[in-house]
Amino acid sequence: MVTHGAPDGAPVPKVEFRGLTVRYGDAAALRDVSLDCRPNEILGIIGPAGAGKSTLLKTLNRTLELTPGARLDGRVLLDGRDVCKVGDPSAVRRRIGMVAPLPVGLPMSIYDNVAFAPRMAGVRGKAELDGRVERCLTQAALWDEVKDRLRDLGTKLSGGQQQRLTIARALSHDPEVLCLDEFSIAVDPVTTMRIEDALKALKERMAILLVTNLVQQARRLADRTAFLLSGELVEVGETQQVFGRTPKDRRTFQYVHGMFG
Repeated sequence: MVTHGAPDGAPVPKVEFRGLTVRYGDAAALRDVSLDCRPNEILGIIGPAGAGKSTLLKTLNRTLELTPGARLDGRVLLDGRDVCKVGDPSAVRRRIGMVAPLPVGLPMSIYDNVAFAPRMAGVRGKAELDGRVERCLTQAALWDEVKDRLRDLGTKLSGGQQQRLTIARALSHDPEVLCLDEFSIAVDPVTTMRIEDALKALKERMAILLVTNLVQQARRLADRTAFLLSGELVEVGETQQVFGRTPKDRRTFQYVHGMFG
């Protein structure tokens, strides 16, 4: 039985997954998952490969529907509204920033990588674009390294810099929710720590869902942590409790202490 760790009087959730089941063909990737992410919190989502972590994020920004054969049952709510019932998927995606495991830079300048989404949304003023580019690159802990070469190709940056550029691009349309899917998989430890510091500051402005295979990263960053295993939500609770000596499910203890995974 799943134990939900939200105390009485907790804030109204920003994101809610209710009875969520996802199938790829006949295989179930998620089974009856109910989980929420509150405003101004980092929700860590941990579990071994194949647990359904990335699938969970795809249901929120409606990229799951781009996968042939994928089927969803249940509800995915953003501010209480079922995102699956929104007629225009792009309207949902504008509210959600998504960062993939490997950086995918657009074949354009560093500046244009960040300015792309605002321009698509109708922002044309140079001063406004300049300000937004600087703000997003600063929030992604990249501004000081690139401020004198904004016209260079983004794809020429190092791997760690490209990942931070991807985060800056995800922030450029002022999302209400930021989803990070294994952002540090191709990033060196020093850069990872810089991004983690940036995320701690960003949670003051948005809800953050952090999918990670690095359990210690969730322990460092997450306010609450959810443990998925084979598509099942085993446990969710305050991070100190999940990583402590007395999680509510023995499988949680075994996983976070490296006994399997």
